[in-house]
Amino acid sequence: MRLDDVRRVDLGTFVRPAEETGTGSARVETVLGYVARTPAGMLLLDTGLGEADEETEAWYRPRRIRLGEALGTLGLGVEDIDLVVNCHLHFDHIGGNPSFAGRPILCQRQELHTARGGGYTSAALVDFSGARYELLDGEAEIAPGVHVIPTPGHVDGHQSVVLQCEDGSVVLAGQARDTASEWSADVLAARAPALGHEPPLPTPSPWIERLLEFDPRQVVFAHDHAVWVP
Repeated sequence: MRLDDVRRVDLGTFVRPAEETGTGSARVETVLGYVARTPAGMLLLDTGLGEADEETEAWYRPRRIRLGEALGTLGLGVEDIDLVVNCHLHFDHIGGNPSFAGRPILCQRQELHTARGGGYTSAALVDFSGARYELLDGEAEIAPGVHVIPTPGHVDGHQSVVLQCEDGSVVLAGQARDTASEWSADVLAARAPALGHEPPLPTPSPWIERLLEFDPRQVVFAHDHAVWVP
């Protein structure tokens, strides 16, 4: 497995309202998944925008690219995917999950518990016929060089994937951070003391040091086309 074996899957867009952007203006955001052939099989991180209730649809105004069509642009089909990892279970990350009945879907146990509690996501996308969850309680190496790392923040049960490739590591960050710039800020916060900066300093995410231990060559995101490189 090499870095360029990790491919982006374009799954659509939505409009984040001004109330959520912190800028005073609405913002169109992309929805991205990632696919890679790994020692665990053909892995897919996230499956796209699902159908939501009327209120959510009106709030985010999604425009979907169906998973089969998106994978087809890479010469793949749904049948080629061996396992799914969801960074978390909000509706914009699990839309294609029902296409994988009988195949393993990896998420944190805490996240599935939250998703089943109501008012969090689309229940039909979580407990569909044939859903087969493989639940994780924290960090796991699911196959040689394929690591799932908890990255709470956006939600408590968020997780990211690290793939150790022949030519370096790639982090499939999901929504651990929304943008590459936010990730950069986290990295600099973690490195600030080593750079000679004195307190007070920003507090980095509690998991950033663990991910930096893999010395990533690339970090990719669910809602940003930009790729972070060191």
